[in-house]
Amino acid sequence: MKHTDQDLLLDALNGNINAFQSLFAEFQPQLKSYLYRLLANRNDAEDITHDTFIKAYDNLKTFKGEASLKTWVFQIATSITYNYLKRRKRWVPNVSEQAKNLVLSNADLAGRIVKVAQTSEYGKYEIKEHIDTCFTCISKNLPIENQIALILKDIYDFSVNDICMILEKSEGTVKYLLKNARGLMTDIFDNRCALVNKNGACNQCSELNGWFNPKQNQQEALLKLDLVKKSKKYNREELFKLRTTLVKAIDPLKSDGFELQEILLKCNQMAMGEIQRE
Repeated sequence: MKHTDQDLLLDALNGNINAFQSLFAEFQPQLKSYLYRLLANRNDAEDITHDTFIKAYDNLKTFKGEASLKTWVFQIATSITYNYLKRRKRWVPNVSEQAKNLVLSNADLAGRIVKVAQTSEYGKYEIKEHIDTCFTCISKNLPIENQIALILKDIYDFSVNDICMILEKSEGTVKYLLKNARGLMTDIFDNRCALVNKNGACNQCSELNGWFNPKQNQQEALLKLDLVKKSKKYNREELFKLRTTLVKAIDPLKSDGFELQEILLKCNQMAMGEIQRE
């Protein structure tokens, strides 16, 4: 007989870890993706996913059903991640340039990036995937609570009420965090992204496309993106919404180019001093 989620929850509350595993598995991929966007590191995301499972199961009897089990588990994962991130510096808007300079000065690191791009099944370079990675990097410029609220709402479609529970904040505070986060992200993109603003300082999407796809017509690659097509007639807020639409459609852990994007994120971590330079 097929068990419903309610049956599985009752079994889990009675100590059946396999029942809890079945429930957890329903949202585990999204949880891990969410943590990866916050942490910008696959190993950290996997470790905290594991820690979340253990802590949630150990504390399952405190689950009161005031929100969904998924929201309750995301609250636990967010708390663990918040405590981890608050020991780290916020990233800076020009982190990609710092990482680029690091790669240009390190032939071994540059060689590793090229090897991934040339040999990995998941080393393909797509501008849309790099925009997704860029979104992660820019979001790490935000205060942690703003970053969490923004990603939960605009990328994973959690309601404001759910975010209130996850962050243990009032509705007014969560709405302020969201407004502030969107404003900061929009300002950074508007000032930096050369895809949509000819005065933008960052050309990394185009530079990397030229590096990894030298035979691909640059303009053709860019014009495939709604973000570029509509950049001349949309305002800043509408362009930000287009970015979130693009990002929501990508699983950063399973995309065609996830391994290439992962090593590029590691370069950013090196530039920020989060991991040792190689």
